Amino acid sequence: MRFRKPTVEPLEINLTPMIDCLLFLIVFLLLATSFNHFSRLNIVLPEAEGVAHSEQLESIEVAVQEDGSYLVNGISLADSSEAELTNMLRQEAGNERNMLFVIAADANATHQSVVRVMDIAGKLGFLNLNISTVVPMGQTLAP
Repeated sequence: MRFRKPTVEPLEINLTPMIDCLLFLIVFLLLATSFNHFSRLNIVLPEAEGVAHSEQLESIEVAVQEDGSYLVNGISLADSSEAELTNMLRQEAGNERNMLFVIAADANATHQSVVRVMDIAGKLGFLNLNISTVVPMGQTLAP
């Protein structure tokens, strides 16, 4: 008796289901993703609407002028260095870090000058950081 040799079918990998799944995932991710269009935003600083400032007994106000110089509670600094600003803030605050820390920056001040003040305030441990803004003309604050 003569037996036939079993024929071995060649192995194939069917990629169609995998491609369908990947295309489905790509379409899902494209639909679910939100894109930020920062270049399309037209923002004007420092006007803002908001809640009126609540009075606190103690606060530190750092004014950032257009030329990048600083005033701490109305006292002008000798220079605009980080060390000078840090020393003045330590002198004004003492050991108190829960007081209100207000940054009042000129609308034409550089972003770097404002970020420097925020960075120093964070390093010193101030908790209540506030950026002072101006209410646009013709608008009132909600009570």
